[in-house]
Amino acid sequence: MKAGNSNHPKLGSSIKVEPIRRPASIHAIKQSLRDNPRDFCLFTFGINTAYRANEILSISVGQVRHLKVGDRLDIKQSKSGKYRAITMNRTVIQALKAWLEVHPDPSANAPLFISQRSKKALTVSALSRMVKTWCKDAGLEGNYGSHSMRKTWGYHQRVHNKQVTPLLMIAFGHTSERQTLDYLCVQDDEVEALFELEI
Repeated sequence: MKAGNSNHPKLGSSIKVEPIRRPASIHAIKQSLRDNPRDFCLFTFGINTAYRANEILSISVGQVRHLKVGDRLDIKQSKSGKYRAITMNRTVIQALKAWLEVHPDPSANAPLFISQRSKKALTVSALSRMVKTWCKDAGLEGNYGSHSMRKTWGYHQRVHNKQVTPLLMIAFGHTSERQTLDYLCVQDDEVEALFELEI
Protein backbone atom coordinates (compact mmCIF):
# COMPACT_ATOMS: atom_id res chain seq x y z
CA MET A 1 0.00 0.00 0.00
CA LYS A 2 1.38 3.38 -1.02
CA ALA A 3 2.03 5.83 1.82
CA GLY A 4 0.15 9.13 1.57
CA ASN A 5 1.70 12.57 1.66
CA SER A 6 1.98 13.58 5.31
CA ASN A 7 1.62 17.23 4.30
CA HIS A 8 -2.02 16.69 3.38
CA PRO A 9 -4.50 17.72 6.10
CA LYS A 10 -6.20 14.95 8.01
CA LEU A 11 -9.79 14.13 7.09
CA GLY A 12 -12.13 16.70 8.61
CA SER A 13 -9.37 19.12 9.57
CA SER A 14 -8.69 22.62 8.27
CA ILE A 15 -7.05 22.97 4.87
CA LYS A 16 -5.26 26.17 5.86
CA VAL A 17 -1.65 25.99 4.72
CA GLU A 18 1.36 27.19 6.68
CA PRO A 19 4.33 29.40 5.88
CA ILE A 20 7.80 27.87 5.88
CA ARG A 21 9.03 29.36 9.13
CA ARG A 22 12.65 28.25 9.45
CA PRO A 23 15.33 29.81 7.19
CA ALA A 24 17.16 26.46 7.32
CA SER A 25 14.13 24.76 5.73
CA ILE A 26 14.04 27.35 2.94
CA HIS A 27 17.75 26.76 2.35
CA ALA A 28 17.22 22.99 2.24
CA ILE A 29 14.46 23.31 -0.36
CA LYS A 30 16.57 25.64 -2.49
CA GLN A 31 19.49 23.22 -2.33
CA SER A 32 17.25 20.36 -3.44
CA LEU A 33 16.06 22.38 -6.45
CA ARG A 34 19.47 23.65 -7.60
CA ASP A 35 19.59 21.24 -10.55
CA ASN A 36 16.08 22.16 -11.73
CA PRO A 37 16.16 25.80 -12.95
CA ARG A 38 12.39 26.04 -13.46
CA ASP A 39 11.46 24.79 -10.00
CA PHE A 40 14.26 26.74 -8.32
CA CYS A 41 13.07 29.92 -10.05
CA LEU A 42 9.43 29.20 -9.21
CA PHE A 43 10.16 28.65 -5.51
CA THR A 44 12.50 31.65 -5.33
CA PHE A 45 9.95 33.87 -7.08
CA GLY A 46 7.15 32.65 -4.84
CA ILE A 47 8.88 33.32 -1.53
CA ASN A 48 10.19 36.73 -2.61
CA THR A 49 6.88 38.26 -3.69
CA ALA A 50 3.38 38.65 -2.31
CA TYR A 51 1.76 37.36 -5.49
CA ARG A 52 -0.80 34.57 -5.41
CA ALA A 53 0.06 31.29 -7.11
CA ASN A 54 -2.31 31.86 -10.05
CA GLU A 55 -0.84 35.33 -10.58
CA ILE A 56 2.70 33.93 -10.70
CA LEU A 57 1.63 31.20 -13.12
CA SER A 58 0.03 33.81 -15.42
CA ILE A 59 3.40 35.48 -16.10
CA SER A 60 4.78 35.21 -19.63
CA VAL A 61 8.40 35.12 -20.74
CA GLY A 62 8.04 38.54 -22.37
CA GLN A 63 6.97 40.15 -19.10
CA VAL A 64 10.22 39.33 -17.31
CA ARG A 65 13.10 38.66 -19.68
CA HIS A 66 14.13 42.34 -19.82
CA LEU A 67 13.98 42.92 -16.05
CA LYS A 68 16.97 43.91 -13.95
CA VAL A 69 17.52 44.27 -10.20
CA GLY A 70 15.39 47.14 -8.93
CA ASP A 71 12.92 47.03 -11.85
CA ARG A 72 9.20 46.79 -11.13
CA LEU A 73 6.84 44.09 -12.32
CA ASP A 74 3.11 44.86 -12.53
CA ILE A 75 0.69 41.94 -12.41
CA LYS A 76 -3.10 42.08 -12.43
CA GLN A 77 -4.46 40.67 -9.17
CA SER A 78 -6.87 37.81 -9.63
CA LYS A 79 -9.23 38.86 -6.82
CA SER A 80 -9.44 42.64 -7.15
CA GLY A 81 -8.62 43.07 -10.83
CA LYS A 82 -6.21 45.84 -9.87
CA TYR A 83 -2.55 45.92 -10.83
CA ARG A 84 0.05 45.53 -8.10
CA ALA A 85 3.76 46.12 -8.56
CA ILE A 86 6.72 44.45 -6.90
CA THR A 87 10.38 45.40 -7.09
CA MET A 88 12.62 42.64 -8.36
CA ASN A 89 15.46 41.77 -5.99
CA ARG A 90 18.83 40.23 -6.86
CA THR A 91 17.87 36.70 -5.81
CA VAL A 92 14.82 36.63 -8.08
CA ILE A 93 16.67 38.13 -11.06
CA GLN A 94 19.48 35.57 -10.77
CA ALA A 95 16.98 32.71 -10.65
CA LEU A 96 15.04 34.16 -13.61
CA LYS A 97 18.17 34.52 -15.74
CA ALA A 98 19.25 30.94 -15.04
CA TRP A 99 15.80 29.62 -15.98
CA LEU A 100 15.40 31.78 -19.11
CA GLU A 101 18.77 30.53 -20.42
CA VAL A 102 17.30 27.01 -20.70
CA HIS A 103 13.58 27.79 -21.10
CA PRO A 104 12.20 25.54 -23.88
CA ASP A 105 10.10 28.31 -25.47
CA PRO A 106 11.72 31.76 -25.66
CA SER A 107 8.74 33.42 -27.39
CA ALA A 108 7.28 36.43 -25.60
CA ASN A 109 3.83 34.87 -25.09
CA ALA A 110 5.11 31.57 -23.70
CA PRO A 111 4.26 30.85 -20.05
CA LEU A 112 7.23 31.57 -17.81
CA PHE A 113 6.54 28.50 -15.70
CA ILE A 114 5.73 26.00 -18.40
CA SER A 115 4.58 22.41 -17.88
CA GLN A 116 7.04 19.87 -19.25
CA ARG A 117 4.16 17.66 -20.36
CA SER A 118 1.50 19.98 -21.74
CA LYS A 119 3.79 22.89 -22.72
CA LYS A 120 1.15 25.15 -21.19
CA ALA A 121 1.38 27.11 -17.94
CA LEU A 122 1.61 25.02 -14.79
CA THR A 123 -1.67 24.79 -12.90
CA VAL A 124 -2.17 25.87 -9.29
CA SER A 125 -3.01 22.28 -8.31
CA ALA A 126 0.23 21.03 -9.87
CA LEU A 127 2.19 23.73 -8.06
CA SER A 128 0.49 22.85 -4.80
CA ARG A 129 1.57 19.22 -5.19
CA MET A 130 5.11 20.36 -5.94
CA VAL A 131 5.29 22.54 -2.82
CA LYS A 132 3.95 19.69 -0.66
CA THR A 133 6.68 17.41 -2.03
CA TRP A 134 9.44 19.99 -1.55
CA CYS A 135 8.38 20.57 2.05
CA LYS A 136 8.05 16.87 2.79
CA ASP A 137 11.50 16.18 1.32
CA ALA A 138 12.89 18.96 3.55
CA GLY A 139 11.51 17.14 6.59
CA LEU A 140 8.69 19.60 7.29
CA GLU A 141 5.55 18.38 9.01
CA GLY A 142 2.25 20.16 8.62
CA ASN A 143 0.09 21.33 5.76
CA TYR A 144 1.79 23.11 2.87
CA GLY A 145 0.68 24.11 -0.60
CA SER A 146 1.07 26.75 -3.29
CA HIS A 147 -0.13 29.48 -0.90
CA SER A 148 2.72 28.61 1.48
CA MET A 149 5.15 30.53 -0.72
CA ARG A 150 3.20 33.79 -0.43
CA LYS A 151 2.73 33.23 3.29
CA THR A 152 6.45 32.54 3.70
CA TRP A 153 7.28 35.94 2.21
CA GLY A 154 4.94 37.69 4.64
CA TYR A 155 5.96 35.62 7.64
CA HIS A 156 9.64 36.44 7.23
CA GLN A 157 8.92 40.09 6.54
CA ARG A 158 6.98 40.26 9.82
CA VAL A 159 9.09 38.02 12.06
CA HIS A 160 12.65 38.44 10.78
CA ASN A 161 12.61 41.80 8.98
CA LYS A 162 10.32 43.35 11.63
CA GLN A 163 8.03 44.94 9.06
CA VAL A 164 4.89 46.44 10.56
CA THR A 165 1.61 44.62 10.10
CA PRO A 166 -0.26 47.55 8.43
CA LEU A 167 2.33 47.59 5.64
CA LEU A 168 1.95 43.85 5.07
CA MET A 169 -1.82 44.26 5.18
CA ILE A 170 -1.55 46.63 2.19
CA ALA A 171 0.83 44.28 0.36
CA PHE A 172 -1.60 41.39 0.73
CA GLY A 173 -4.72 43.45 0.08
CA HIS A 174 -6.23 42.50 3.44
CA THR A 175 -8.94 44.51 5.19
CA SER A 176 -7.60 44.24 8.75
CA GLU A 177 -4.40 43.63 10.69
CA ARG A 178 -6.02 40.66 12.40
CA GLN A 179 -6.64 39.06 9.00
CA THR A 180 -2.96 39.49 8.11
CA LEU A 181 -1.71 38.04 11.40
CA ASP A 182 -4.05 35.08 11.08
CA TYR A 183 -3.08 34.59 7.43
CA LEU A 184 0.61 34.46 8.33
CA CYS A 185 0.03 32.09 11.28
CA VAL A 186 1.86 34.67 13.40
CA GLN A 187 -0.84 35.43 15.92
CA ASP A 188 -0.99 31.94 17.43
CA ASP A 189 2.81 31.76 17.67
CA GLU A 190 3.07 35.13 19.41
CA VAL A 191 0.19 34.53 21.80
CA GLU A 192 1.71 31.18 22.77
CA ALA A 193 5.07 32.90 23.37
CA LEU A 194 3.42 35.28 25.86
CA PHE A 195 2.98 32.39 28.27
CA GLU A 196 6.62 31.37 28.09
CA LEU A 197 7.62 34.46 30.10
CA GLU A 198 8.02 33.62 33.76
CA ILE A 199 7.02 36.48 36.05
